[in-house]
Amino acid sequence: MKIPKRIQPLVEDGLVDEVIRPLMSGKEAAVYVVRCGEEIRCAKVYKEAGKRSFKQAVQYREGRKVRNSRRARAMEKGSNFGRRQQEEVWHNAEVDALYRLADAGVRVPQPYGCFDGVLLMELITDDEGQVAPRLNDVSMSAEQAREDHAVMMHYVMRMLCAGLVHGDLSEFNVLVDDYGPVIIDLPQAVDAAANNHARWMLERDVANITAYYALYAPELSESRYAQEIWALFEEGTLHPEMELTGQFEETLEEADVDLVLEEIKAAFAEEQARRERLREAAALD
Repeated sequence: MKIPKRIQPLVEDGLVDEVIRPLMSGKEAAVYVVRCGEEIRCAKVYKEAGKRSFKQAVQYREGRKVRNSRRARAMEKGSNFGRRQQEEVWHNAEVDALYRLADAGVRVPQPYGCFDGVLLMELITDDEGQVAPRLNDVSMSAEQAREDHAVMMHYVMRMLCAGLVHGDLSEFNVLVDDYGPVIIDLPQAVDAAANNHARWMLERDVANITAYYALYAPELSESRYAQEIWALFEEGTLHPEMELTGQFEETLEEADVDLVLEEIKAAFAEEQARRERLREAAALD
């Protein structure tokens, strides 16, 4: 087939030898099956910001650090240079997430690098070499649903142990090969400690995945893995080998109104004293 314009530089540099066929086109990228030497891989070509239909990107960028101060200032100002840098950060976020999650024991495609907005990575296939289907195209028994759901909850937990929340996890972002689920599509992965939306995103990720498996094992809809995982994370007791139960009970404690009022009064008095000291200092000047 004709080589896509964005992949042409990789062909010229010897990173890609042949573009075999298109694989899929989504809201943020188009993916192609390519040959690199003797290996068959995939090339994910990110769409430009104006052509992506991925919504609420600002929420996902919150907490992402840029070490170079010049780049950070340009990104804040929204200059042409800054927008290009923002795109580079968005692309590299997926590569970084893939490496971190693989190290954490989460099944993800192996990355081979991101080059000018084109991510080269492992093509997930079955034992016959066919491209692995997405979870939404897979039917299963209740037993298989329970087993794979437990695996996915363990992956979500390990992701959080690595400091990440997928942020857009659903049956459309999971492949299923002969060994089980493989998580894909991670450019929007967020820093759990630095992003104020991380808890909400994790709860949504778990709800999406659970709703699909519950089609085959309805009792899964009663589980509360998201709340259990996040509570352990906040307590600082979450670790990769933890056995999850899927159960969680809210601790509803009545607020001590008198204590809260006393703290407010103390804070008010402290602020008044601070202002008085400032006035006295100003009078002496």
